Amino acid sequence: MLQAGDLAPSFSLASDGGRQVDSATLKGSRYVLYFYPKDDTPGCTREACAFRDRLPAFDKLGVPVFGVSADPAKAHDKFVNKYSLNFPLLADPEHQLLEAYGVWVGKSLYGRKYFGIQRCTFVIDAKGRIEKVWQKVSPDSHAGEVLAYLAGEAAPAVPVAKAAVKTAAVKTAAVKRAAVKKAATRKAPPKKPVAAKKAAKKAATRR
Repeated sequence: MLQAGDLAPSFSLASDGGRQVDSATLKGSRYVLYFYPKDDTPGCTREACAFRDRLPAFDKLGVPVFGVSADPAKAHDKFVNKYSLNFPLLADPEHQLLEAYGVWVGKSLYGRKYFGIQRCTFVIDAKGRIEKVWQKVSPDSHAGEVLAYLAGEAAPAVPVAKAAVKTAAVKTAAVKRAAVKKAATRKAPPKKPVAAKKAAKKAATRR
């Protein structure tokens, strides 16, 4: 799979609505390519609808969004019409762009091995290079994640030192709780009967 800093592969692919999208026309602007396994499947539908609902915000940033799968353009037409999608879906049934990006990969399901599309996303910068890559994508939240990155609002990562201190504190607290619980459940030594105590006391005074 291509990584940030790599030159983005050029392409000219059919899209829904009888359109043709050429990467040469996108030079000078950032754009998003998100790769998904198949039209009208549960995860891919949720992801597409999430991009659909946030598209005005992408438009405001001047960053177009393109979905890419191996489905033919006719399947894209049905998918677009069914869910009122408002961005182009690129058809790559020959896997040219999929293989160029390294997202046409071997998979396994219930012991059956096959090739398919890895769900991932690329941001291409204005110079035609890959700016950002997401290899692990959650269909429900990913559109918002991409939008936040483009707007410069991505949440900062927790510093390593701070995270380590927090982890140590949690472990210490857990150890203390375990010790308290163990002490509380520990049985006290059995008490001697009162009669036995008196007998022992008399025996001691006779000596």
